[in-house]
Amino acid sequence: MSEWTTTAFVFPGQGSQEVGMGADLAERFPAAKAVFEQADQILGVSLSDLCFNGPAEELNDTYNTQPALYVMGIAVLRVLEAALPTPPRPAFVAGHSLGEFTALTASGALSFEDGVRLVRERGRLMKKAGERTPGAMAALLGLSSDVVRELCTEASAKTGKPVVLANDNCDGQLVISGDKDAIEAAMPLAMERGAKKVVPLTVSVASHSPLMESISAEFRQHLDQTAFTAPTLPVIGNVSAAPLSTVDEIRFELGAQLTSTVRWTESVGYMLNQGVQRFVELGPKDVLSGLIKRIDRSAQRAALNNAAAVEAFLGDL
Repeated sequence: MSEWTTTAFVFPGQGSQEVGMGADLAERFPAAKAVFEQADQILGVSLSDLCFNGPAEELNDTYNTQPALYVMGIAVLRVLEAALPTPPRPAFVAGHSLGEFTALTASGALSFEDGVRLVRERGRLMKKAGERTPGAMAALLGLSSDVVRELCTEASAKTGKPVVLANDNCDGQLVISGDKDAIEAAMPLAMERGAKKVVPLTVSVASHSPLMESISAEFRQHLDQTAFTAPTLPVIGNVSAAPLSTVDEIRFELGAQLTSTVRWTESVGYMLNQGVQRFVELGPKDVLSGLIKRIDRSAQRAALNNAAAVEAFLGDL
C-alpha cells in the first residue's frame, strides 16, 4: 500500500497508561488477546488483569507501567498485522521514552519475549533508582528549550544538585527532571522567564536525568545480554533524533536514553522532513497525537487506543 510510505507508527511512554487499557481489544480481536496472554506467561503474573481492571496505583507503579504500555502497543500492532492482507510497512517507527522499546519490536530489532523482560527490568531498576535517590519532574509550558536549559544550569548551580531538560515534547511543552531541591529552585525561575504554567508531576522517579546514572551500568548489562538484530524499518532514536540502523547503535541509544533528553520535537521533525504525512499512535490515550498536532498542525493523526478506533482505522484503509 503506497500510503504506508508516508506513514509513521509512534508508541507512547509513561503517562499514557490507564485502567481498562486493552480490555476491549482483547475481547474483540484474538490477536490482541494472544499478546496479553503471552505477556502473562512470560512475566508469571496477570499483567492483563492489571491493565484491564487495575487498581490504578499498581498500574502507575513504573515496574508495571512499562511492560503494560509495551504490551498494549504490540497488541494493537498485531491486530493490524492480522487484519491486513500484508503486514503494514510504515516509513518510520518511533516511541517516546519507554515507547522506543515498543518501536524496536515493531521494527523487528527486538523480539516480543525479550522486549517484555527488558522493559520489566528497566521498570524495576528505575523504581530502585527512585527509592535510592528520590527525584522530581515538572512540566514547563510556554518556554523554549534554550531558556529551559539555561534555567536548569542556574538552578543546579544554586543548589549544587542536578536538574536537566528531560523531555523536549513540542514547542512550548518541556519537562525538567532531577533532584527535588533543584526542581523547586527551577520552577520559580521558569515563571520569571515567562512560563505560562509550571506543573509539578506526581512522580518520584526522575526519568532522563543524572539521578538514573546509579542504575545505568546494571541496565547496560541487561542490554548486552539481550539479543537485538538490525531493524527492518527505520527507528528514530530519542537520544539522536535520527535513525538507528545497527545493533551497536541500538544498545548505545537505550543505555544513554536513561539519562538523556527525549528529543521528541526533533524526532517528529526528522520524520516530517522525510515526507511523513500521517502519524498513527499505537497505545492508550492520544498523548503523542496531541504533541504532533502542536509540532505540525497539518500532519494527519490517528490514535489507535481502543477497539472502535482500530476498527475505524482499518475501515478507512
